Amino acid sequence: MKQFALLLSIFFISAVAFAQATPEGMFLNSKAKDFKGTDQNGNSLRLKDLVKKGPVVLVFYRGNWSVHCTRHLKQLQDSLDAFTAKKTTVIAVSPELPENIAKTVEKTGAAFPVIYDEELKISKAYDVDYEVPQNTVTQYKRTNINLDEINGKNGFHLPITATYIIDKENTVIYRFFQNDYKKRPEIDELLKKLK
Repeated sequence: MKQFALLLSIFFISAVAFAQATPEGMFLNSKAKDFKGTDQNGNSLRLKDLVKKGPVVLVFYRGNWSVHCTRHLKQLQDSLDAFTAKKTTVIAVSPELPENIAKTVEKTGAAFPVIYDEELKISKAYDVDYEVPQNTVTQYKRTNINLDEINGKNGFHLPITATYIIDKENTVIYRFFQNDYKKRPEIDELLKKLK
């Protein structure tokens, strides 16, 4: 009976620890966290400066190896004129190294800023970062996806699929936060949220 009680205690402590580590992302009507970054062209940018010009669509993506991510970034690029017409800046953030971001830009034609999330500062600030379980890392390696090589110091960390729209008051007015990495927001849905 004591062993059962001990096992039950360990289970609940583990469950609580795991639950606390699960990302929740930024919530609607919360103030967006400011960040600085350098895009694929070497341009420095800061969120607080960009929102002064208009809304920002902030997209977290896993890497150029993810067909779902590259498809979505290509859709954003294909609709970039529609976002620009609404005075909106699109920014993509990824843990992949700059040389891999260059591959993303090549695949998608992304003319919007794509930022390397060095040391996962942005992902952690927006609470979208998670550590990939070892069994998944092993599965990825079987298909030649070596996250430690792709992400460098960021290692086995990826962002949850998340997209936010941040308005001029630095408020999150739209949130797409999805544990299923295959799902992305529709472009029309994003455009409708922009005034």
